[in-house]
Amino acid sequence: MFGELFFIILIANLIIGVLLGLSSIGGFLLPLFYVGFLALPLTESLALSFFSFAIGGIIGTYTYYKTGNIQFKLAIILSIASIPGAFLGVKLNIMIPDDLAKIILYLFVFISGLALLYRSKDDGNKDIPQLFENKSFVLILGLVISAICALTGAGGPIILVPLMTALGLNIRVAVGVCLFNSVFIALPSILGYFQHSSMDGMGSLLIASFIGQVFGIIGGTYLSNKVQLNSLRIFIAGFTLLSATYMILDTVNVI
Repeated sequence: MFGELFFIILIANLIIGVLLGLSSIGGFLLPLFYVGFLALPLTESLALSFFSFAIGGIIGTYTYYKTGNIQFKLAIILSIASIPGAFLGVKLNIMIPDDLAKIILYLFVFISGLALLYRSKDDGNKDIPQLFENKSFVLILGLVISAICALTGAGGPIILVPLMTALGLNIRVAVGVCLFNSVFIALPSILGYFQHSSMDGMGSLLIASFIGQVFGIIGGTYLSNKVQLNSLRIFIAGFTLLSATYMILDTVNVI
């Protein structure tokens, strides 16, 4: 049974890794899959998810750094506030009942799906809007978003990228900044959730997650020039909305 779980998690991370390599989207589907379809405990599901988010964030940051699409000053200020914000989100998740935490997770996954449908296109302008020059605003943004992400398991980029682009930041720069920031949301979340994990064999599942993510992202990056990204975005958004809706209804016993 555990061998099957190892294989399933490896394949799930491989698929999500491909999506991340193709388009930087899709990581938020992992906690939905772990909790909703594999019925893993919520705490362990979020620990595994954030471990994968950290791997994807590190690889993605390096990729965007090579193309010059990371504004490090903005990314660092955002990430400074994300560390305490992530710890706060974990604490809130542990304090509330599991069913409520699951519904919050599914709601944010649903919102993430909606955000994908309205994701902005690249306008080519890489100037930093004046709003993001305000350190207080960026620190508050990092604190609030990281707390929401750590609480719900929603990946940082899927919330921040649409928000930052709506506020005038170039989408490629926004993705690069958010990938960097996602590492600093993921690391405190990993530490927080693993402290409360009691599931046997987590070390092996981390290995499966690592292998799947790395090879998936490499494969997705290779395929990125061969896929129509807008169609992929719409497909992921539709699948996400349907899945999250089903899980919400199932959790509140409507189905």
